[in-house]
This record gives sequence, C-alpha cells and structure tokens, in this order.
Amino acid sequence: MNETKPPRSFDTGSVSGIIGYRLRRAQVGVFQQFMARFAEFGLTPAEYSVLALIGANPGSKQTQVGEALGIKRANFVTLINALEARGLTERRQRAGDRRANALFLTESGEAFIAKANAVQAQFEAEMVEQLGGQQARDQLVALLDRLVPTQG
Repeated sequence: MNETKPPRSFDTGSVSGIIGYRLRRAQVGVFQQFMARFAEFGLTPAEYSVLALIGANPGSKQTQVGEALGIKRANFVTLINALEARGLTERRQRAGDRRANALFLTESGEAFIAKANAVQAQFEAEMVEQLGGQQARDQLVALLDRLVPTQG
C-alpha cells in the first residue's frame, strides 16, 4: 500500500488574498456570533432583517422587502409564512391592489422586534469596537458599498 504523509500544515495562501474568500469568512464569523446572540429569539439573520424592515416600513409589499434583502420570491414566501405562523407578522390586502399583500408586524411582533433590536444594537456596538471605532466602521461600509452592483 502506498500511503502519503499528510502535509504539516494546511496552506490557505492560495485563497486568503481573494476578496470573496475574506468576505465569506467574515460573514460566517459574524453570522455565528449573531446566531449565538439571537438563540433566545430563534431568529436567523434573514428573519431578523425581514422583521426589522417590516417594522420600519409597515404596509410595504412582499416584493419590496424581498428585493431589499436579495431574497428570491419563493424563499421569501416561505420565510414570511414562518414568521406569520409564529404570530410576528401579518399580510393584509393592499388598498387598490388585490394582487399584492401589505406586510405588518403584529402587536407581539412589535414587542418581539423591540427586544431583538436592543440585542442587535449591542451586537453592532461590539462589532464597531472590534473594527476600531465608528470611523473604521464607516470606511468598511463605504468599501463594501463599492462592491454592490448598481442597477441601471
């Protein structure tokens, strides 16, 4: 049998300088921390974002929220169905447009997102501190914005 010895260390040098690789590693790290912080709420980052956007934009259309988050229509419907089943959101028929649903937080959804927003604010403050302060955070956000394709 011809066995080879495993390498002494695993070399990630071939990918560590790739922007996409570094972004993904950062995302995984932030999401893991998010999941630990939000375990008591049973929320994923996508669910939190949907609730936060509906709370800030009551009566918005499903397509508006889904597009803002880059969530495909079928996936968004599944997500909103789950939030509705938990009693956090509700769909109402839009005035003047029977084809579109307006999204709202329920009363318990408003209380729920208020608690989640407090945890998110603390988490965000810790991330800003980890980056080195508000200026570093603003710089990171500006750099990330450059990578977002513009529509037009």
